[in-house]
Amino acid sequence: MNIVIIGGVAAGAKAAAKIKRLLPDSKVSIYTDDSHVSYSACGLPYYIEGNFTDYRMLLVRSVEEFKASGIDVYLHNRVDKILPQQHKVLVSTENDAKLVDYDKLIIATGARPLIPEIKGVNDYNNIYTLRRVEDGIKIREKMLQSKHATIIGSGFIGLEVLEAFVKNGLSVDLIEHNNRIMKAFDEDMSEAIRNRLESIDNRTFNFYTGEKVIEFSGDGTNVNTVKTESGKEFKTDFVLLSTGIIPNSEIAKDAGIELGKSGAIKVNKLMQTSVEDIFACGDCCEETHIVSGKHVWVPLGSTANKEGRCAALNAAGHYNVFEGVLGSIVSRCLNTTMAMTGLNEQQAKDAGYTPISATISKEDKVAYMPNVGDITIKVIADKVTGKLLGAQAIGSLGADKRINSVATALLGKMSVKDFKNNDLTYSPPYSTTIDPLLDIMAILCKKLDEHCED
Repeated sequence: MNIVIIGGVAAGAKAAAKIKRLLPDSKVSIYTDDSHVSYSACGLPYYIEGNFTDYRMLLVRSVEEFKASGIDVYLHNRVDKILPQQHKVLVSTENDAKLVDYDKLIIATGARPLIPEIKGVNDYNNIYTLRRVEDGIKIREKMLQSKHATIIGSGFIGLEVLEAFVKNGLSVDLIEHNNRIMKAFDEDMSEAIRNRLESIDNRTFNFYTGEKVIEFSGDGTNVNTVKTESGKEFKTDFVLLSTGIIPNSEIAKDAGIELGKSGAIKVNKLMQTSVEDIFACGDCCEETHIVSGKHVWVPLGSTANKEGRCAALNAAGHYNVFEGVLGSIVSRCLNTTMAMTGLNEQQAKDAGYTPISATISKEDKVAYMPNVGDITIKVIADKVTGKLLGAQAIGSLGADKRINSVATALLGKMSVKDFKNNDLTYSPPYSTTIDPLLDIMAILCKKLDEHCED
């Protein structure tokens, strides 16, 4: 069998390795327009920060390693067209173009940075996006030569890179066109994130929300001023655009493959597209949300790896189901952990639920222990059925383990009452006597008028 994979990084690389193990006599080829085939894009902010200074630590598997296992990798090769009826793809390089046959095709084209329509956005060398290894190298080099940076956008990547810049002594202005940062969280939680970050002593950064950037201006090839619609001007040494990403799904659409409402490729639970013998995985395709049942686009590295494996199994003739996602994510900015899973309140309403929530702030371990931190947790449930719908947590490192517990409960379709009876671990270095999650479930039980023993 001849399997062609478009794209590498997480999903494509995972699919290639898995399918070669399943079908050792098959021909497996990866075509990517990237300079590297398999790397940890999620580690880029931490490379920029200086947690490690050799970017090669991000590289998971080299071209030579793939070749040694019988997989051909073609870097700087762009797939321009898919011809489903002929079972061919058109591949081009800087100097050549050719048609390549396939029996099974796996699309793992990922996503690319969303470039907002701002005057001057394409005119300067010191306006960066962060997606590939080369981006991280350039940003780190510029950071080490600079005193000030401007970040446009306040999502997970924006805040992770904010930490990197601040820890390297830069002053930073972060500009967000929405009226709050970290919009993925509910408004009260995103406000708590902002308050927590702004309470840092001797901070060297500022948030500017509700500000739309309209122009970059500079001297020669470098931007030095960022202008907003309200008339504010920010002097800067360089700019990071962290305004989101969009799926690389155009090649699929051009081939007659169905896209979802998000613009990403629509797939079923076997990662099959609407066209026979073509699969898709990773940041270019939609998933099913396990709680809402809706098609969603949640581009995450962990999801890409699981989808790549599933696509490979099914392309190889096995049967494997990818049930979907919960949107579980965790991030860190300046000693603040931010984690979430399931639906936020607005998503719950959109899915037809009647959400009810409770929020608690509590120490993460027994007060007499050293290095006590605090956690704020919000849990959302359906008022009618008591079913758990989602959770968000911010604070110390212990925030993520609480979210992982709720993620497991969501997968098991547990109710608030079910979770209230959970037997969570306790020891003074790790938790309060009654874990904050159990406290919050007791509060929700009372709101739901369920029986709760004292």
